[in-house]
Amino acid sequence: MQSYIVMQGRTYYEEKELGILWSQQQDSAGNIQHFWERMKEVNAGDRIFHYIKGDIVAISVAKTGYREESKPTTLDLPVTESDKGYLVEVDYHELEKPLAIEDSFNEILPLLPIKYSPFQENANGNQGYLYPCNEELTIKLVELIGDLNIYEIDEEQLEFVMGTVRKTEHDFLTPILAETEAEAKTKVRLGHQRFRIDLMPLWHDKCALCDIALPELLKASYAKPWKDSTNNERVEPNNGILLCRNHDALYTNGLIAFDGQGKIHISSRIPEEDYNKYGLYGKMRITRNETNKPYLKWHKKHVFNE
Repeated sequence: MQSYIVMQGRTYYEEKELGILWSQQQDSAGNIQHFWERMKEVNAGDRIFHYIKGDIVAISVAKTGYREESKPTTLDLPVTESDKGYLVEVDYHELEKPLAIEDSFNEILPLLPIKYSPFQENANGNQGYLYPCNEELTIKLVELIGDLNIYEIDEEQLEFVMGTVRKTEHDFLTPILAETEAEAKTKVRLGHQRFRIDLMPLWHDKCALCDIALPELLKASYAKPWKDSTNNERVEPNNGILLCRNHDALYTNGLIAFDGQGKIHISSRIPEEDYNKYGLYGKMRITRNETNKPYLKWHKKHVFNE
């Protein structure tokens, strides 16, 4: 199962009525965009979060993969030289209480990928159509949607007609959210387990910086985080370093990094007089290999806080 976020705007109601997602293949100048081509990645069973004007308003389940199909005549979209597009059939499930992205953006922002993010840093949606939604972001969106829309109904409430109606309205949502969350968490857990097992022997089962060897204190630290990695990179053992929990926290939060030669770089947020407190000194190095190198450089460029 994969998850996506679709930015629909005014076409939401028309596409919901038809039970579809539809995107064009190219613009009038013949340009092809990633957010249209991504329709070709969708498979039956995938989840799609529907975004309109600041809110996630529905979650749908793909019934089919994509097929090439001309623009439905009822869709209010600009006419291009070619109306060929990609169509996916989906089951829409509208939320009683939409999720306002801005209200929860502090929780969402750290989970957004650097490339192909559906949202800008000011919480506004990016222009385009279909964006990837990594497993960590999926889990967070499900949690936030569930908090708004799923609630217990006690026996006394069921005596009232409205209580019964509300229960019926929510019967569809609970299993969809539960299954979506469970599958995403399983994928993350199994990926992390495989990554750690394959990474540990590369670093001789000890912290690359301080030689701590207690397994309970060691973390398989990603250089290129899960949210930014491809499926292959998420289980690639060279996309990481084995570190103790102290050094892992520093590395994951961008307070230390390593260059292509394995030399440590320490953020200016840590005063030099405090290096010893954190088990650091300026001439530290790790023993990297050529396959580590591009991942270490990516981390230093995109995660490290100089």
